[in-house]
Amino acid sequence: MKDETSMTDFFKGIPKVRHEGPDSNNDFAFRHYDPDAVVMGKRMEEHLRFAVAYWHSFAWEGGDPFGGQTFERPWFGEGMEKAKLKADVAFEMFEILGAPYFCFHDVDVRPEGADFAENTRNLREITDYFQGKMEATGTKLLWGTANLFSHRRYMSGAATNPDPDVYAFAAATVKTCIDATHQLGGENYVLWGGREGYETLLNTDMGRERQQAGRFLTQAVEYARKIGFDGAILIEPKPQEPTKHQYDYDVATVYGFLKDFGLEKEVKVNIEQGHAILAGHSFEHELALARELGIFGSIDMNRNDYQSGWDTDQFPNNVPEMALAYYEVLRAGGFTTGGTNFDSKLRRQSLDAEDLILAHVGGMDACAAGFKAAAKMLEDGKLEEARQARYAGWDSAEVQAMLAEGLDEIAARVEGEGLNPTPRSGRQERLENLVNRYV
Repeated sequence: MKDETSMTDFFKGIPKVRHEGPDSNNDFAFRHYDPDAVVMGKRMEEHLRFAVAYWHSFAWEGGDPFGGQTFERPWFGEGMEKAKLKADVAFEMFEILGAPYFCFHDVDVRPEGADFAENTRNLREITDYFQGKMEATGTKLLWGTANLFSHRRYMSGAATNPDPDVYAFAAATVKTCIDATHQLGGENYVLWGGREGYETLLNTDMGRERQQAGRFLTQAVEYARKIGFDGAILIEPKPQEPTKHQYDYDVATVYGFLKDFGLEKEVKVNIEQGHAILAGHSFEHELALARELGIFGSIDMNRNDYQSGWDTDQFPNNVPEMALAYYEVLRAGGFTTGGTNFDSKLRRQSLDAEDLILAHVGGMDACAAGFKAAAKMLEDGKLEEARQARYAGWDSAEVQAMLAEGLDEIAARVEGEGLNPTPRSGRQERLENLVNRYV
């Protein structure tokens, strides 16, 4: 048996996925995602900006804490030849799906070398290989990033590590990943602090670690701008996993961190649904807060199993949830450099090549259905009308002036006018019923 397969062998017999409408019985067809359909004046493809995650789709072996590898892929193994085969298969999948973008960590795409120099050589070689395939297919890079959490050197953090040599190795690695992202025309660069946190405060200097993290991020921003990278720099919040407590807990925490180091105008957030749930929030909460704070950037789309207490990274399939999420995205003005990245992985029992395609087909369709519902809700304006009506009492100049007054002046007004307000309904159920009309 051959040790490798050609580009077309892995997905042999699987056709290019096309839009066939909601009545289609073809598993390998989109029912809701029509890339050319115009919604709110723009093609659906341009609204959603779908990206495939390299790490889950091509690097993950199907293991869990209780058992090892279940996936057997022809590109698994060491060496640049295997890495290029992986790229061949990846770009074939992008074309089958019509996915306009992909995302990657350095370790997803290159072999691990004996040292930093070899890692860098390997990354440069695969970056050049990607560049040729991107030019040939038209597929673009939504964002690149560095994996600063898997290798044992990062067990105590990267930017926040007590060992300055680990900090230096991580910083140098980020430089190479920004270089690769820039070379490939990436529209964003992401930093996720998977080990930037602590397991116990007994051995942790939190103040020192926060300062290191702030300086690390500043150095990354400065370098990106120095080389002419004009894409967005994004932080991806997560409260825990793998670290017990991570410093980028949620959107609010990240914003406080950015303000502390004067980076709130330079850095935005990449928000993942599963991470929002782990932080005790809804996806739409994190999106709405990022919009209000002016740091909304991009999204990682997936879902968690609500029975489980960990990040399961399942493909999205809940259209009502997607509708509420995309409603907030549209309220933010939609994506600019950001997009919808499927940070989602197959279940470890889903072994076949068809499973990998169909998981993305279902996720793209669920997102499209949710997006169309969100667009209709926003265009109809009933939710916003209800929201505005609830706060209409604040519209007068007299009431707005109250916000500039002292408590003594407000108290005098309350007493003088004999104010004795009575509660008014928030009409939650009515609005929930309204949303259900669209989804």
